[in-house]
Amino acid sequence: MRSYLKRVGDLIIGIVLFSAGIVLTMKANLGYAPWEVFHQGLGERISLSIGNASILTSFVICIIVVLMGEKLGFGTILNMVLMGVFIDGLLLLDFIPQMQGLLSGILEITIGFFIIAFGSYFYIRSGFGAGPRDSLMVAFERKSNLSVGLCRIIIESSAVLIGWIFGGPVGIGTVIAAFGIGLCVQIVFTLMKFKATDVKHETLDITYRNIKSLIYRKDIG
Repeated sequence: MRSYLKRVGDLIIGIVLFSAGIVLTMKANLGYAPWEVFHQGLGERISLSIGNASILTSFVICIIVVLMGEKLGFGTILNMVLMGVFIDGLLLLDFIPQMQGLLSGILEITIGFFIIAFGSYFYIRSGFGAGPRDSLMVAFERKSNLSVGLCRIIIESSAVLIGWIFGGPVGIGTVIAAFGIGLCVQIVFTLMKFKATDVKHETLDITYRNIKSLIYRKDIG
């Protein structure tokens, strides 16, 4: 049970850090990261906050992923619900400063990338399943037989294009994010001596059976 609680703790920490990192990239005032361009543009079109637009997008992606044959995990669902809530909450609290200059913006967006990277580390380490967008990337890779990198580029480029058409803010930060986030993730994972491919993720049904088994053992004890 302690092991499971620790993993849930890692999952929550990961989502909080990832959300904070996203808000930092937004506050850098250099243009949003690819998915945030889409969320902001969609939110403006249908009158939703960027957090609620993120939740709606995640929900639709989860449906698409399931139809494509992928299985969801507990972490996928929690990511879908909490990420948008935390982003909206941090924007509402408004304690993260908005940058006005290029150099200060680059500094803040870089800090945001590293916080996102640490969020990814904790999130993936929990082993409760990939986030909705990562699941979409995996599903697209399986169906298309393209490389994972190319699949990511196609998906995120499409998100930027649609978001830009909807009115989302595209800038130099969008371009920087396309390369910077992956680089920072690589640096953090190397520093932490962490290999994401070594993690065996649980699907929802496995998590349910494991928790049921833990409760049963506790009742017997």
